[in-house]
Formats: sequence, C-alpha cells, structure tokens
Amino acid sequence: MNYLRKGHDIRLQGAAAKHIIPAEGVSTFAVQPFNFRGIVPIPKLNVNPGDKVLAGDVLLIDKKRPELKFVAPVSGEIESINRGEKRAIKEIVIKNDGSMEYKSFNPPDLKTCERAELVSFLQDAGAWPLIRQRPFNMVPDTESIPKNIFISTFDTAPLAPDLSFVMNESGESFQAGLEVLRKLTNGKIHLGLDANRKNAPSSVFRSAQNVEKHWFKGKHPAGNVGVQIHHIDPINPGDIVWTLNVQNVALIGDLFLKKIFNAKRIVALTGSEVGGAKYVETYMGANICQMIRAMVETENIRIISGDVLSGEQKFKCEFMNAFDDQITVIPEGNQYELFGWLTPGVARPSISRTFLNFIFKNREFKVTTNSRGEKRAFVVTGDYESVLPMNIYPQHLMKAILAKDFEKMEGLGIYEMEDEDIAICEFACLSKQHLQQILRQGQELLIAQA
Repeated sequence: MNYLRKGHDIRLQGAAAKHIIPAEGVSTFAVQPFNFRGIVPIPKLNVNPGDKVLAGDVLLIDKKRPELKFVAPVSGEIESINRGEKRAIKEIVIKNDGSMEYKSFNPPDLKTCERAELVSFLQDAGAWPLIRQRPFNMVPDTESIPKNIFISTFDTAPLAPDLSFVMNESGESFQAGLEVLRKLTNGKIHLGLDANRKNAPSSVFRSAQNVEKHWFKGKHPAGNVGVQIHHIDPINPGDIVWTLNVQNVALIGDLFLKKIFNAKRIVALTGSEVGGAKYVETYMGANICQMIRAMVETENIRIISGDVLSGEQKFKCEFMNAFDDQITVIPEGNQYELFGWLTPGVARPSISRTFLNFIFKNREFKVTTNSRGEKRAFVVTGDYESVLPMNIYPQHLMKAILAKDFEKMEGLGIYEMEDEDIAICEFACLSKQHLQQILRQGQELLIAQA
C-alpha cells in the first residue's frame, strides 16, 4: 500500500450520475493530429473530402515514420479536412449516418508471433498512437522497448469519471489488451489501484492477470499515472516507459477478440453548467457541441475536454481529444469582483486558510475560470511541495526551465513530470504562473537537443 500524504482534492459541483446513455444526435467525429505528440505537423493524407471510410481505415500517415498510421474511429463520409496555422492539419472530420461498419483485421496469434510482427500489426491497425511514451508523452518509437508499462485504473482529478464504473462490462477486452501489452515489454505491467474507495474497485481491475498491482491511497493527484510511476519505479535519464488509459487497453484487446478497431468511448459529461450530468456512450473524437447541446442552456461558459486542471479549452462544434474521457462545462469567469479576495466569508476551493472552506471539507463548489489575480513574480511559499506527492522540487524545476539550464532540469526531475502532474501546483500557485506551459517549454527544449 502506498500512502500519499501530500495532495489536495478539489470538490466541484456537477459530478456525473452513474447512468450511461447513448450520445444521441452526435453525427460528426474527428481525428486530430495535434493530440499525438511527436508526429510531423503535416502528415501524409490518405483520404479526400467525400471519400467513404470504414472504422479502422487509414486516414493519415506520419511522413517521418510511414509505418505510423492513424485510422478512422467511425465509418462514414469524410466531411472536411481542416487546417490550422502554416497549413498544419487540425482535424479530419467524418460524418456518420448512425450505422457503423468496421474494417476487419487479421491479428497474429499471441502465443506464437514474434514481437516485431505484433508491433507491425498494431501500427497497421492504428492502435500504436494510443500508447504514450514517457518521458514527454510522445508516440513511441517503433523500435523502442519500454522498461515497464504503467496503467492507472482510477482518476482523482476534479469530477473525473469513475473508471471502475466505466469499465465494469469490459473485463474480457481489458484482459486481452493486457496480454498484448505483456508481449511488448521485457519488464512488468504495473496496475495502479484505488484504495480511497469505500467499495472495492471493479473486479475487472482486481482480477487482472499477469500484472503487478499497486494500491494507492491519497488525495489528488494520487490517480495520476506519473505519480504512480514515481513511487513504483521512477524514470531516470535514458529510461523509456509506456502508459495507457484503461479504455485504450480495452480497444487493443478488441482488435484481437472482435478483430475491429472499436473506438467506443464512455464519456463523463460534468460541470455545474451541465443539466443532469451523466455518462454517455459515444466514439473517440466526438463532436462536443452535439453531445452537450441538450444539457447546457447558458451561453457564457467554458467547455473543456478533460478536467478543469489540465484539460484543453474547446469552442462550440470542436471535438473531444483522443485521450480524454471527460467533458467539463463551467461558467466563464469574465466578471470583475468587488474587493476580490478581500471579500469576507466567501468560501472558495483553495489550499489557503484565508477562506473558510477549510472548515467545510466536503463542500462542493461552483467555480468559474477567473484566476482572481494576475501573473506576478515567483514567490517561494512551499505550496507546490505541499500538494505534489513526489520527491521533486517543482519551483526549482520551473526556474531551471526558465533559465534554460539543461543539467538542472534533468537533475530536478523533468523526465518524470507531465502537464497533469504539475497542474495541481498551478492551482495552488500564488504567483499565477502558467506552470504547465513552462513545463512544456522545458520539454520542447530537451526534445530539440536530443
């Protein structure tokens, strides 16, 4: 058992009720190359507007690594190919008519196939980009062999989906995915389990075979796979490990059980502005506007693909990111407050005891995007260290990145950090620093030097 004494739970209004409904009226889906770190901005297109595709047909091929393919999550017609800055491909949009037709795959026999044959199949089937390589959360090199593979089976972020509930009917697919992954590493598959729950995690996770299970108890970010890696087997310079989310493990399993690219997603629609927040069943890359339009009536809102700490802002009629299983909708914080933080008696989600919320520990808050302050000088408070359950000095790391001191960056643990890990420090930051942005700058510097 790993007891994590540091951390902070942010309790917000708008948790999804444990009820799954089909996402009716969602007709467009997108593959977004920018979701996959490490591929070229303008990959090779394999389709044109108007083409008909099956779920699993190849849409994009990476120019640097032509063996790396990105496939359609649904069947239908290519509605548009949208480009962003410098003509980089922003998204390929597929219009689905409500029916689903799948490309059939011929997976190798796991008992007899060589690793190279298995890797080649996963690349051709479009499953390879769903694996993320650390450090830097990149699409793995096709020749790389990870030291270990890590999977977190729970999420402690604000309003995060209950993965035990989400995966309760997917045990066979999840185990099949684990068997595939077992052949891709010479090390172990580490499964992080939730010890915070009143009830035991799903039997899907508890009965998983051929994995090493680790129980974690603590506040957010205890559910982050990066935190779990840090406490199980930290990433040192030169190490490569892989991570996957649980629904993508099941997707890989379905390639072998059902012989299709089954991009089905159970997504939690959350936030104070979602009327009757619940879980919906849809597919990877679903149109957000079509998913939430019947549940959100107000206009002055912020739509986030992911959670409020590390998710990405989306505008209406944009699409869910490939690795997300949560949509959060909260009020936009574009109104000024008289006296700001000096207003007496106002409880807000904060680690500071200036506000009275520390007395009401189970209170749920309705939050906006207002940061209640502007960017200031870096103030050394020790707040970062109080909420991050890792043996890392995040404030020193951030300053090393700003100074472009490569040796200090490496020595202070940049290889172990990702956006979701530093996000809790950004929440606690008195200086209003954009820590996730700073971390990405440091990672880009190291990637450029490689």
